[in-house]
Amino acid sequence: MESSSPNPGPARGILLVRPPSTHLADGELTHLERVPVDADLAARQWRQYVDVFRGRGWDVREVPAAEAHPDGVFVEDSVVIFDDLAVLTRPGALSRRGEVESMRPAAEAAVHEIAEIAPPGTLEGGDILKVGRTVYVGRTTRTDADGAAQLRALLEPRGWRVVEVPVTRALHLKSAVTALPDGTIIGYEPTVDDAGVFDAFLPVPEAEGTAVVVLDETTVLLSDAAPGTAELLRGRGLTVLTTPVSEFEKLEGCVTCLSVRVR
Repeated sequence: MESSSPNPGPARGILLVRPPSTHLADGELTHLERVPVDADLAARQWRQYVDVFRGRGWDVREVPAAEAHPDGVFVEDSVVIFDDLAVLTRPGALSRRGEVESMRPAAEAAVHEIAEIAPPGTLEGGDILKVGRTVYVGRTTRTDADGAAQLRALLEPRGWRVVEVPVTRALHLKSAVTALPDGTIIGYEPTVDDAGVFDAFLPVPEAEGTAVVVLDETTVLLSDAAPGTAELLRGRGLTVLTTPVSEFEKLEGCVTCLSVRVR
């Protein structure tokens, strides 16, 4: 991983994170075969991930571990932030619904307004991709039509454009695509249902390269398992930081779902 600045300056934003449960290996799987997960290595990788943000000047706020919820470390699925609004989700996976309420205090401390997805709708944060004032909502096994409609009703009056996107080849929308600082959507083509939905699409050479976190206007964070994608993005003038997330990738996780960023 590239070294981060020892003097990061003013906070770039708030980072909400939760340490992994010791039962991480029992997490839900949809598109991958189950393989052994090293809980100790996962804990070290999680700490390295958090340190990247701390080193770049983010205000890191840790939510207590959810030991009873193997997928609790994937906090992005529980709450999504839109300006000063936090939307508490209603996961499509029954095993994950208990994670949401424990995220409420952190969300309330970070923003001014809280909304919730109500039954019977389902929505998970991994299906939400924000690009400018456009919100792409992945229609997956985890996010249904009702959940997407509730989100639309919350956001359109606040000036957001909501676009639904079919997702059948990956767990979440952001398992298939994410966005660069300039708004270009990147993804690994075999996992993208319809790249034509997006205004600008850049294919990447590795499945692990689909997920980037924008740290600032010129810097992104990427899994260290995607060196070809890192080189591609550096060729576009971006600074690319990498970090190991192999144990989370085994559970269909990535660099985006391990945190909630409040900018």
